[in-house]
Amino acid sequence: MKVLLGSGGFRTDDRKATLVAEMQSHFGEIDSILFVPYALADHDGYVTALNERGLHAGYTLQGIHQASDPVAAVRSAQGIYVGGGNTFRLIKQLHELGLVEAIQKRILADGVPYLGVSAGTNVACPTMRTTNDMPIVQPPSFDALGLVPFQVNAHYHPGGIHYEQDGALHPHFGETRDDRIREFHEENTTPVVGLFEGGLLRCCEQSVQLTGSEARVFRPGMTPTTHQSGEDLLPHLQG
Repeated sequence: MKVLLGSGGFRTDDRKATLVAEMQSHFGEIDSILFVPYALADHDGYVTALNERGLHAGYTLQGIHQASDPVAAVRSAQGIYVGGGNTFRLIKQLHELGLVEAIQKRILADGVPYLGVSAGTNVACPTMRTTNDMPIVQPPSFDALGLVPFQVNAHYHPGGIHYEQDGALHPHFGETRDDRIREFHEENTTPVVGLFEGGLLRCCEQSVQLTGSEARVFRPGMTPTTHQSGEDLLPHLQG
């Protein structure tokens, strides 16, 4: 298994450079990457935007939406990149096009490298239940690819949020990310990684290496632990 998972927020020069370097190390000496843009409505525009922002890392991005047979495209892909957007829309398409099993086989059995960002990270988990997204469509199942044995809450931030009005900041009293993850653990036992913006997880059978940001690990009935770039999270997700 060779899986790279990003939270998102790769908009500053430093974060872009980190993502590009990680992509080049992750995908190595291949020519093209199969890009899955189903989390956004404008598939062609998505591919164009990544190319214009330099987030192709020097690879040719082949949009799966242009393939006459998406399953066959997965079966022949040298690398797979699933982009961000709305997780409900993305997982609905993956199930309806028969891509869940096809991607699982390529990554878990064949060893093809996978990159997910934001929604693409959510669907690499056992389920999509720790997404932040609005359910704009109804997928046939919340079950996801299960490439890693833990959940990720992408775009994680600690504490509450504030909004600006009339030049002043005011507290927003909605649930925090910690509240939502606690609710998840009232019904589920799978560990959750709260991945800060700009963060990446390099995942293989032996490690879950954090780079680019902090992360917080949540396990049911335990105090969350905070970790720094460079740490291996796997020991904190097991047991």
